[in-house]
Amino acid sequence: MKTIGLLGGMSWESSAEYYRIINREIHGRLGGTHSAKCLMYSFDFAEIEELQMRGDWTGATARMVEAAQCLARGGADFLVICTNTMHKMADEVAAGSQLPVLHIADAAAKQITGRGYRTIGLLGTMFTMEEAFYKDRLTTRHGLEVLVPPKEDRLIVHRVIYDELVSGKTLAASRDEYRRIIESLARGGARGILLGCTEIGLLIKKDDSPVELFDTTEIHARAAVEYALG
Repeated sequence: MKTIGLLGGMSWESSAEYYRIINREIHGRLGGTHSAKCLMYSFDFAEIEELQMRGDWTGATARMVEAAQCLARGGADFLVICTNTMHKMADEVAAGSQLPVLHIADAAAKQITGRGYRTIGLLGTMFTMEEAFYKDRLTTRHGLEVLVPPKEDRLIVHRVIYDELVSGKTLAASRDEYRRIIESLARGGARGILLGCTEIGLLIKKDDSPVELFDTTEIHARAAVEYALG
């Protein structure tokens, strides 16, 4: 079994889900008293959020690379960045640590295309929904058409993530807003919805959507297990 290096704490709410899912999957596959061989570097998310909001991606990249190098020195065989947004610097993290990075968008796209879907709706932070690092990977590498909500709805999705979900708050009013946005994407042609933020699955479940949901936390964690055992 390979040792998984988890870059977590962004937020710890979703990182805890990664740890739970990975160990559940290892135990389910190997039985007995087996659990995952893993290391986690857990950030103080307030520090990372400040860099994000300032647009200091150079500083954020330096922090990510430093943490990845810590995991490499600790014996990690590959890296899992436990957040969609911080895949913005995935290439730099891989180069700086000299470890493979299991990319969350690739894992998600494999599931989506495996289900025969080509048009999906994307929910996530403003960075993930609007910038090229994520959407372009889905379109150019995997041939997906990616739909995002209009600007006012993107602001709602982003606000709920940062003001509520990263602190473990799941509010009924926010769930209703997400349901409305998901239904609008489905009416616009989305065959599935990619939950492109690792906290959204804490709020939205399959019964909240008229089309299939793809939860990046679950998908990425399972892909880490496949890689660790493969």
